[in-house]
Amino acid sequence: MVRLGCAIEGLMSEPDIIWMKDGEKLYSTDQMYITLEAQHWETFYSVRNVQQQDAGKYWCEVELHGKAMSSEPAWITVEGVPHFVLEPQDVATLPGVSFNLTCAAVGPPEPVEVLWWLGGTQVGDYTPSPSVLHVPGVNGSIKVYCEARNDRGLSVSRTGTVHIKVVPGAPRDVQVVQVLENNITLNWSPGFTGHSDLQNCTIQMSKMSKTSGRKMPLPERLVTVPPFQVEIGGLQCFSNYSVRIRCANDVGNSPFSSWVNFQTLESAPLAAPKNLTFDLSEQQLTLTWAGLEVEDLGGKLLAYKMQWSLGGERQDAMLFVENKAQLSGGGRFFNATFQVAACTVVGCGPWSLPVLVMPASALDGQTQRGHMWVGLLLGLLVAIMVGLLLTVLVHRRGKETQFGSVFKPPGNESTVTFTAARSFNRQRAELPESTLDSLGINDDLKTKLRDVLIPERLLTLGHMLGKGEFGSVREAYLKMEDSSVQKVAVKVLKTDISTSSDIEQCLKEAAYMKDFHHPNVIQLIGVSLHRRLHQRLPVPMVILPFMKHGDLHTFLLMSRLGDDPFTLSLQTLIQFMLDVARGMEYLSSKNIIHRDLAARNCMLNENMTVCVADFGLSKKIYSGDYYRQGSVSKLPVKWIALESLADNVYTTQSDVWAFGVTMWEVMALGQTPYPGVENSEIYEYLIKGERLKKPPDCRDDIYEIMHSCWSPVPKCRPSFQQLIEQLENLWVGLSPAPAKEPQLYVNLEGDDLDVAMEQATGGASSGPEAGCSWGAPWQCVGMEEEEKDWLMVSSGAALAIGGDYRYIIGPRCSLDEEARPLDGLSEDIREEDDDVVINV
Repeated sequence: MVRLGCAIEGLMSEPDIIWMKDGEKLYSTDQMYITLEAQHWETFYSVRNVQQQDAGKYWCEVELHGKAMSSEPAWITVEGVPHFVLEPQDVATLPGVSFNLTCAAVGPPEPVEVLWWLGGTQVGDYTPSPSVLHVPGVNGSIKVYCEARNDRGLSVSRTGTVHIKVVPGAPRDVQVVQVLENNITLNWSPGFTGHSDLQNCTIQMSKMSKTSGRKMPLPERLVTVPPFQVEIGGLQCFSNYSVRIRCANDVGNSPFSSWVNFQTLESAPLAAPKNLTFDLSEQQLTLTWAGLEVEDLGGKLLAYKMQWSLGGERQDAMLFVENKAQLSGGGRFFNATFQVAACTVVGCGPWSLPVLVMPASALDGQTQRGHMWVGLLLGLLVAIMVGLLLTVLVHRRGKETQFGSVFKPPGNESTVTFTAARSFNRQRAELPESTLDSLGINDDLKTKLRDVLIPERLLTLGHMLGKGEFGSVREAYLKMEDSSVQKVAVKVLKTDISTSSDIEQCLKEAAYMKDFHHPNVIQLIGVSLHRRLHQRLPVPMVILPFMKHGDLHTFLLMSRLGDDPFTLSLQTLIQFMLDVARGMEYLSSKNIIHRDLAARNCMLNENMTVCVADFGLSKKIYSGDYYRQGSVSKLPVKWIALESLADNVYTTQSDVWAFGVTMWEVMALGQTPYPGVENSEIYEYLIKGERLKKPPDCRDDIYEIMHSCWSPVPKCRPSFQQLIEQLENLWVGLSPAPAKEPQLYVNLEGDDLDVAMEQATGGASSGPEAGCSWGAPWQCVGMEEEEKDWLMVSSGAALAIGGDYRYIIGPRCSLDEEARPLDGLSEDIREEDDDVVINV
């Protein structure tokens, strides 16, 4: 073990002393900060078990007036066998091409020498580190490693492999993961890469002709990889295609994969039926029209829809399987207007031109009358032209004329108007369906959300359920694949978003929820994108199950403050806590840190089951067991653990702290934690050892569970699995808890602690033989001595800081009723709320 220390004095205010190692700030709980006296502070940094990676240069820094003031440096050096800083790596090369390998190792002690082994054979002799081996070329795979030695001994590096580059293997798992009317998304996995990075892939496609039934090759597409996914557009709806892929590295092309067949989705017909004609008699009206070409149909013909109007009033539409309609009672269709459209399962296409039904005699009469009117109009036109010519000749010098009386026809003008009952235009400017590619988010997030994207047209938004700083939650109805309708809740980001980063932050929450499958964790239904007119970016919408009873915090408040208060049994409250603990245990098993656990972020479904929700601050941890908040953001300080407030470090144990606060909210029926304490005062309140007080009517055993979640040492807090077991026992039993043992508040240090405890127990042993265990508060079983030191502060330092650094020292078993009194200390004992305080 190594302990480093530095001190500073003379400053007017308490400084922020930072430990540095090799130019980087140290983030560790193995640091202690002590105020010795006014304007004098000291800090220590401990390395409990020095390893090779602990070697380096250490110093302290204090920022003063914008400048960093540094202490004298100290070095930790670790002597031993050589430590490799650069080992032989795997190499891929063409046959006979030379290449270099590098191996480097360091002490102390120095010097360090390196020896190479190639294919099991020693190459040369020891050379100083670092060493470069030049290989003139190989024709097959071979193994290589190096040895390093110094005065302490010998180390052997990892074994690298020299691969020979070859042609890659055929791609695998070629899948059409998304099919739309005119485009698809193609996904595949690379085969054997040939020990060389793949550069591009060639996609070959062919289309099955609907008329001849033969495959027609389409132009090849060359795509850069990775990613091994591409969206192919410009396809024809309701058509059969085949696709295969090959990939290339710097050696050559792979073989093609097997053909994969797919069919694009249907669409509404693209054109209107043509040549609509009728044959009218007194008994029957027959309408015929030309059927659509296969290319214009857009899918499988479902029926022809006919609409007609009579006297300006729309009549009931009719459906016909064939391109012919026979309607009885032809006389009733005089002066009726007909239109027809083709329909597929997706919808109906544009309407044909309207046709007016009239008897043939009427049509002949109209033709004759038309000829007569044409003759009259021509004669009138000639007379007008002659009159105009004479007028110009007589009044050629005049500038004022009375042409108005000449052109004004006798009587009132007749105007012809009509009103379109319904119009259909396939070319109208509709907002296109938004895709994930239009958001500008990163490819990993797009891949995670692609299979949960729901078209906006399937959503019908209802009234607002709630509104917050980043958006709103609305009630909605979602049309399912079987045409049923499901009631859902939709989280809608504010419409004033302007950047892709805002959208990406919102959709990350959905990405976390995508893989959640647990009854106590809210399940993601999907993600939809609302396209806005004249806006580049759509508004993301996260679709969640509808929670009938809303959030847990509001439900608890309504139980005592609502218009119709109701009583919640203790068993129900414990069940709420159990549901939250089970959901959080599931999240921790998925390496998810919630960071915002509170009653307001837990939802109640129709079965009164609590689901953990609102993962806006959640983080996925891929390595290690902690997450460090990088930037300042709005955080719920009254639910945040002590170490998170101090260092912005978040772990599963900090979620346990928040769970304890949530338990307090449940037992307090929705009260705000730390009543009377401001957010800015929380850290000082907790660092003094203060915690949330026991809620009214809360049993001691329940309060002890939540109190255990607030240990200042994160690893001393219970796990969620342990919390589940404790709460299950309470839920099953619900029997009165035994009276709580008195607690002793002692301000002791060092060896005096054992003496005082021996006096307090009348000389009784405190070891396992006596059946009792005494220790600091929240102290874990099996803690090492250095970890215990973290909890204890010397009495001199405590007085200098001026804070209340009393720590609970109490028995962890029930003492015999015949135990002797605390002789010699009784005169200094005073009782406060069942706690015994000993002033020593």
